[in-house]
Amino acid sequence: MTRTHEDVSRLPEGKPADEGQAYTRETGAVAVAQALELLGGRWKLEILFQLFGGRVRRFSDLERAIPAVSQKMLAQQLRQLERDGLVHRVVHPQVPPRVDYALTEWGQALCPVLDALLRWQAGRKVER
Repeated sequence: MTRTHEDVSRLPEGKPADEGQAYTRETGAVAVAQALELLGGRWKLEILFQLFGGRVRRFSDLERAIPAVSQKMLAQQLRQLERDGLVHRVVHPQVPPRVDYALTEWGQALCPVLDALLRWQAGRKVER
């Protein structure tokens, strides 16, 4: 498996690799749709790419890195990613408040999956 970052090596414990699981056409389609639903949202992929490689980013850093997103939408997308177990949020008890975001192990495990998707898309032949 090709990796973009050395921190991505395996699925974290508690998230079994379903390599041995036999999917039918129907259950496979449902499982992939559920996975894509986790990544659905205008800004989620951009947020994930900002956090890949073990980066820890403050909310304001993410705002600057993704200038087209509103504060409200960024907060909403980060909450959803946190709820789904892809992003970890740390609130530091200080004034002014500081909030850091980082990928969970499971979120970091998405990196090679998205790399494979990029390679797949790059190989697309346009028919005319």
